[in-house]
Amino acid sequence: MTAEFAVVLPAVVLVLALGAGVLGACGRQVRLQDAAADAARLVARGETVARAQSVLADAVGGATGIVRHRDEFVCVDASAPAGLPVPIAALRAQSCALAGGL
Repeated sequence: MTAEFAVVLPAVVLVLALGAGVLGACGRQVRLQDAAADAARLVARGETVARAQSVLADAVGGATGIVRHRDEFVCVDASAPAGLPVPIAALRAQSCALAGGL
């Protein structure tokens, strides 16, 4: 019984740690999407791109964004590291707002 427990315990701890990491990455994705929407609205209302970058960086550590003007829309493409100790792709989010909106 003790030998089986000693073999199973590291696997259970690993699964729990990975599960917690994935939940953390999902939370970062939600914060990044929300920050991209905020940044797009700010630029659309006339704020500077630097202010939008600041909103992204404050919401998610290490986040950066690119502001693009598409016709009457202002779009922000944001990316941030997933925050996991395993090599996976960066998190990405995009949001657009109507330029000149209130």
